[in-house]
Formats: sequence, structure tokens, C-alpha cells
Amino acid sequence: MRVSLQPSYILHSRPYRDSSLILEVFCAEHGRLSLVSKGARRRSKGGSSVALLQPFIPLLLSFSGRSEMKTLTHVEPAGVAPQLRGERLFSGMYINELLMRLLHRHDPHPQLFANYGTALGELGDAEEVEVCLRRFELGLLDELGYGFSLAEDGLSGEAISEDGWYHFSPDCGLVAGVKGANPARPAYSGAELLLLSQGKYGGEARSVARRLMREVLAQYLGSEPLKSRDLFHGRSPQGGESQ
Repeated sequence: MRVSLQPSYILHSRPYRDSSLILEVFCAEHGRLSLVSKGARRRSKGGSSVALLQPFIPLLLSFSGRSEMKTLTHVEPAGVAPQLRGERLFSGMYINELLMRLLHRHDPHPQLFANYGTALGELGDAEEVEVCLRRFELGLLDELGYGFSLAEDGLSGEAISEDGWYHFSPDCGLVAGVKGANPARPAYSGAELLLLSQGKYGGEARSVARRLMREVLAQYLGSEPLKSRDLFHGRSPQGGESQ
């Protein structure tokens, strides 16, 4: 198998043997896969490839191989990385970790790849971090087949009522319920859900979106905590409220 100049991003890297790197990459046409970059950390190469093999940089990668792990044969920049600092850097790490945890290997998602590039651009600009994250999370769920309507009861098919309260069900999506009936089961205001369905994240809707997406993603992430979230909470004086 030989692939040339595939649009890609590095999600994660780790040292391998004396001078190489193992890369977890997200490709436009090949999905998530592992590559070995032989000798990438060797000083005699001038370090040029190491400087490029970093998260958030749009890249063109060429690779080959017959085994599960392919060998990187060429790398070149395909654009400029967004300037991510502080909360925005941790948010980018969070998005990368979601992809690492939820994407199956060799499963192409070209629309999700485009969404990812858009999200990185928004994080690097003046876009509100929480709005960017919620949009990406919803798009990710849709791409993986876990999407649900924010405007319709997933069980009855009826429109969400502004006066109603709703719970999330992994099988159906949002279903009508009673606030406080089960303290272990969060309830969400119909009025706020309708605002979210229209892309409006102001006021209380922002908090509702954060709590809802955390509950939904937990269904698919399992019990292991997200490392990026723990890191952000440990370093942010505000406790990290965007993720």
C-alpha cells in the first residue's frame, strides 16, 4: 500500500526506539491510523520533520506498508497551524483525544475531517470556545451514527415542548420526563434545548449544552477519564468550564 500526499493532522505522537516516533494521525481519506516516522528524532536530520510532526498543523503525508502500522515516507506543510494558547490549546487537545478515543482505525470520515479543520480555525480565531466545542461534539456524534435531535422527542416523535423537561436515552435520544424524579438522571429544559437546536448558546443554554454533551459522550467514552480534561482542570484557576 502506497499513499501520496494525503491531507492529514497529527493527533498524538510518542517516542519509539532510539530515534523514531509513532504517530496517531487523522487523514481525510483513510481515517485514523498509526504511522512510524523512522529517525525523526535523529539530530543529523536537522529536526525539520520533528518541527512539522506536531498536532494542529495541516499536513500532506505520504506513507507505505503492508502491516497495520505504515511507515511515513514524506511530510510537507499544507497550511499554517492556528495559534492555540491557554484554554484554546487545552480545547484542541480535548478534540484530539475525542477522535483518538471514538474513531475506529481505517474508517474514513471526510466530513468530520473538514469539521475538524474548521474547529481548529475557530479555536484560533475569536470564536467562543464553548460554542466551537459543542458544534464539533454534535457533528462528531452525527458522523459516528450517535446523533440525536435537539428539537424532537426521540421516543414519541413529538416536537420538544418549551415547558417540558427531557432526559437523554442512548437508545432514543431526548425523551420526555419529570425534573427531579431521579436525581441520578439529569433533566434538561425544553426551552433551552430548542435554543440549542437553533444554534443559540447564550445564557443558561450554554450550561445545558455542556452538561448534556458531557452526559452523552460519557455513554461512548466509557469510565476512563479524559486526560485533557483532567489536565485543564488542574491548571485552570476557573476549574475549566468549557469541556
